[in-house]
Amino acid sequence: MVTQLGIDKQSLYELDYLKWIETTVEKLRSQDYSNVDWENLIEEIESMGRSDRRSLESNLMIVIMHLLKWQFQPELRSLSWKSSIVEHRRRIRKALKDSPSLKPYLEEIFSECYWDAVEQASAETGLALTVFPQLCPYTYTEVLDADFMP
Repeated sequence: MVTQLGIDKQSLYELDYLKWIETTVEKLRSQDYSNVDWENLIEEIESMGRSDRRSLESNLMIVIMHLLKWQFQPELRSLSWKSSIVEHRRRIRKALKDSPSLKPYLEEIFSECYWDAVEQASAETGLALTVFPQLCPYTYTEVLDADFMP
């Protein structure tokens, strides 16, 4: 299908993403639903959800990793570790505030993120994987608690 610009919807999506977004929003606002590029719009919306989940996983893993480093290498504690914990907790809280439906997902991925954090903490500290507990020593509530430090 050809748009007002003389470019088919697929090509506009591929050639000028920002223009595709602006055109799509304009068509939705004017209720020109028959000319909306639904396939790419649906794909973009799905991608946003995946991106939010990946970001939550990454931030959670970073907080847990720094908590582990804080606990298991107290002689090397630094303000940068603490700053990272504060920053990534903030990102998680903001994500949960914006999308409360992410909370069950956080609970679902907590154990997996713990093991990712253990692997990363081991790589960064040189400590053996066996130094770290088999089960996460923190609850997800503690991980998100601004006042909690092990």
